[in-house]
Amino acid sequence: MLKRLAGTVLRRRRAVLVAALVLALIGGAAAATLFERTKGGGFDDPGAESGRAATALRDVFGQGRPNLVLLVTAAGGVDTRDAAGAALGRRLAAEPGVVNVTSYWNSGHAPQLRGAKGDKALVLATITGDDTAVDKRVGRLAERYAGTGDGLEVKVGGYAMLQHEMNRQSQKDATTGEMIVFPVTLVALVVVFGSVVAALLPLAVAFVTMLLGMGLMWVLASVTDLSVLAVNAVTLLGLGLAIDYSLLIVNRYREELGRGREPGEAIRVTMASAGRTVVFSAITVAVALGGLALFPLLAVRSLAYAGVTTALLAAAVSLTVLPALLSVFGARVGAGRRPARDDGAGFWRRLASFVMRRPVPIATVVTAALLLLGTPFLGIKLGFPDERVMPASSSARQVATAVRTEFGSAEQDALQVVVAHPAGGREALAAYAAGLSRLPDVVRVDTVTGAYAHGAQVSPGRPGFAAGGSVYLSIVPGPGDAGRLVRDVRAVPAPFGVMVGGTAAVNVDATAALRDRLPYAVGAVAIVMVVLLFLLTGSLLLPLLALVLSALSLTATFGALVWIFQYGHLNGMLGGFTVTGDIAATIPVMLFALAFGLAMDYQVFLLSRIREEYERGGSATTAVAVGLERIGRIVTAAAVLISLVFLAFTASGITYMKAFGVGLPLAVLMDATLVRGVLLPAAMRLGGRATWWAPAPLRRLHARFGLREDAEGPAPRIPVSAE
Repeated sequence: MLKRLAGTVLRRRRAVLVAALVLALIGGAAAATLFERTKGGGFDDPGAESGRAATALRDVFGQGRPNLVLLVTAAGGVDTRDAAGAALGRRLAAEPGVVNVTSYWNSGHAPQLRGAKGDKALVLATITGDDTAVDKRVGRLAERYAGTGDGLEVKVGGYAMLQHEMNRQSQKDATTGEMIVFPVTLVALVVVFGSVVAALLPLAVAFVTMLLGMGLMWVLASVTDLSVLAVNAVTLLGLGLAIDYSLLIVNRYREELGRGREPGEAIRVTMASAGRTVVFSAITVAVALGGLALFPLLAVRSLAYAGVTTALLAAAVSLTVLPALLSVFGARVGAGRRPARDDGAGFWRRLASFVMRRPVPIATVVTAALLLLGTPFLGIKLGFPDERVMPASSSARQVATAVRTEFGSAEQDALQVVVAHPAGGREALAAYAAGLSRLPDVVRVDTVTGAYAHGAQVSPGRPGFAAGGSVYLSIVPGPGDAGRLVRDVRAVPAPFGVMVGGTAAVNVDATAALRDRLPYAVGAVAIVMVVLLFLLTGSLLLPLLALVLSALSLTATFGALVWIFQYGHLNGMLGGFTVTGDIAATIPVMLFALAFGLAMDYQVFLLSRIREEYERGGSATTAVAVGLERIGRIVTAAAVLISLVFLAFTASGITYMKAFGVGLPLAVLMDATLVRGVLLPAAMRLGGRATWWAPAPLRRLHARFGLREDAEGPAPRIPVSAE
């Protein structure tokens, strides 16, 4: 089939290139407005208890958790600016889409809204609407309210502002990453190929892939919610995978030219061999990232959408646009450095021979080293991203820091407890509220029956806490562990059904959703991977071996992440970040999918070439040495290049994006060196021909449905001493 596709592309190469250019331009035009369609945040579970509480607050009470905070500073003290402060609150309350405005000046000078030094005060409000509407409104509000006027200095913060700034920072990071990556990658490709023409081809494929990916994300964002993280994923994953696949194809094409084939025939043979590997690899990466779709968090699910789309798109462009370009440039692509040595004296052959002569001690030492690197992972503490992931210049971060250090309570972080139909009347509700106020780290509980502190009523209630036969309670927390407070509140017996919401509850529920869904996602991906790798290799053992080795390299990667981002090592080298003492719960999940997919990507590259050599009649160890020799340099180059791409994440101003910039290169490079160059040859040497064993029914199944390399013509045999 791929040979027929190659023939079609060769006959209609101009039409293919023109169509690709037109579609890329359309995608680029759509990308100009893509950020306007994406959403910030996406780290909550809408179906969890906190999500249902938020829906009830919005639909029944017309309320929402405070997501806008104005930090107001008056040089002479906030009590000297009563008129200006009151006017500020009235002006904000008159804004469309803004409700529940509470300020120091309209609340009877509530002490919890006044800073410890007396020069700062808070204005709290809720911006209504969906994420897109909130993002647009908070941007306009920030432009109008931030700054100095009437003796007041105003800074805009709150959850809405945090998400707005994260959107803008992500957009800035994507642009910065592209500016860094493209020239660095071009230089590296010239070094790899020794030819400017050959080096430009992968970048051309990457450029088309990225623009098409942006266009598809624009379409997707028009029909469903999409996180802004999807844009970063398309940009960097598209560039990385397109270069990977292009390297594989261009290298094989140059190899076939070196064997004396004409360009057209070399393209057909390349498509039938390396082209099949690209298809299989793209499916493998898509499966690994597709597992993220099982999680209910929008940010995680969006990465699945972007990853699956980008992997398949990178393969499609590599199998259509790249052959057309190869046909245009012909033999000029073959100029420069030779793709592989045929005399059996290359580095990877020598490494494989060395490892396979001493498989047990070498594999033991490397395995022990990887496990040692992974030991910090045993102490991982999962948290959730807050304003501290942003740079110090962030307005939302500055406001949150001031609130945390200068104000006695966290009004903006209040928990909301929704009671749909309170049984037992006001007495039962009052007793429940009083009981909640006795919990550690609770400053005050407000509801329709009154305000409560330390088990006693301290002020009368307000009617705004009741609507349509339902009521809600607002729990103002102290400075303690917010997650523990959520669990304590949920553990308090209630004579009626309750739903606990609020920012802390959202974080607790999201972490629980990740933890609960992770086994199913990992299990589903592992099963599909075993099936796919069996179809590639025809072996029952090799798929399991590939999974174990990839998991081993990921263990070391996660250990390094904890050591760096949880404990704060290498802070200065990474541009500086705030050490929070935990790791955002979404990072291990998303990083696992990305790193595992890329690790299996390289396993497919290597195993497909080893399988090809094994089918030519070589011994099991010879096949490993020959396959590693022929694919080793190009896979190493691909790993280095994609690592350079992902290192662009470290330039991000968002801490958890830096974690991707560190974790992904670590995973890729360890898999491409220690796992591929040492552990896999050692394991296959110990297994010998049994490595390729499968029971007769499965052999017949593979003979009918299996995928394999199909290069034409014999390859030179490379002798190897380890048998």
